[in-house]
This record gives sequence, structure tokens and C-alpha cells, in this order.
Amino acid sequence: MVTEETWFAVDRFFCDHLVPDDPVLAAVLAESAAAGLPDIQVTPNQGMLLHLLVRLQGARRVLEIGTLGGYSGIWLARALPEAGGLVTIEANPRHAGVARRSFERADLAGRVDLREGSAADVLPVIAAEGSDPFDLVFIDADKKSTPVYFEWALRLTRPGSLIIVDNVVRRGAVADASSPSEDVQGVRRFIKGLKGDRRVQATAVQTVGAKGYDGFAIALVAPASPS
Repeated sequence: MVTEETWFAVDRFFCDHLVPDDPVLAAVLAESAAAGLPDIQVTPNQGMLLHLLVRLQGARRVLEIGTLGGYSGIWLARALPEAGGLVTIEANPRHAGVARRSFERADLAGRVDLREGSAADVLPVIAAEGSDPFDLVFIDADKKSTPVYFEWALRLTRPGSLIIVDNVVRRGAVADASSPSEDVQGVRRFIKGLKGDRRVQATAVQTVGAKGYDGFAIALVAPASPS
């Protein structure tokens, strides 16, 4: 029988062999733990996946919704070219403070624009600034608002951009229409909304590992339909 211990062992094996040792990232995780931040950041091999997706995309501008302590943001920002930039949004002031120190520790403060505040408030401000569209968006914030964040991501991207939404499986609860969880229902609305949405091509993948049983969705923004 495959157990959670097996999932964790496989994750450790992958990380030990595929993710280089990084004192900066290790220190960021240690500071986040010492500050009492929840242990919900991506795993190292998931961080490497984000890094590779940014590079494969040839992204110059990346948006992250949900900074936490800056761990995933470092993976994203390190993949950008010298002239590239990451805009990341964090609602919790204490988390944002830890993240600022994380980006400074990683020598990325000049490449990262950390916006503090509710994403529902910050995203309209970003849209009003009229900057170039984002090439990749990583959504990893409160799950009940996932459909709202996804709509903003579509407004702020271009055809060919990638939108990645984390934690969409919820230990299998996403398949339970009767779940009382607002987070589960938010993810369900998001997934159901993708059906027939011609603005994107999308899929979702289940994962197991050090963070348990979960998964992510990935959407490619499609060209605008002819009028």
C-alpha cells in the first residue's frame, strides 16, 4: 500500500537530486517558520517547476497573488531576465514584512514590486496603471476568491500568457459538491467556470508529496475570438 510516508520519501528523493542546495532559500524558510507564518508555501520541487515555467514562457513580467514569506516569489523572480520584474500581492502586513526581508536576502528587492493589501483592492490599481501585460500569473491566495482573481488575471495578461492556480484539489474535497468549505466551493466555481471558456485552454493536475494530496490548474490564454 502506498502511504503518505511514501509521498514524502519520493519528494525528498526528488528534491535531494533535482533541486540544488540553496542557503538563501533555506534561510527564508527558517525565518518564515520563526515568524510563525503558516507552513503552506510551495515545496522546493514545486518552486523549481514555477522557475522553469517562467523560463519556458520567456516571461519578463510575472504577477503573484499571495506572497506569504516570499519563498515562491524568489523562485519566480530568479527566473526573470535582468530587465524583468515580479509584482506580488500580500494582504497580511506581518507576512509582507517577512517577504520584504526575504527578497532583500535574495538580492531581488530591485526586481520585486511587493504590493501590500487585499488583492481585491490592489488588482484594480494595477490594472489602472496601464503597464504591459503579465506573461505569467501565479495565484496562491485565499481560495474562496479564486474565481475573482482568475478574472483579474485574464484582464492583466495577453494571448499566450500562462495562469497557474495552486491548491485546487483540497485533499479531494473539490469533487464534493456538498462541501461546507468556502475555499472548496471557490475552487469548484473556478474549475466549473473553465468549462466552455473560450478565453483559455486549461487543465488541472493532482499531486501528492510533502504537502499532502493537492494539485494545481494551468491555463493558457487563448487568442481573442473574431467578432
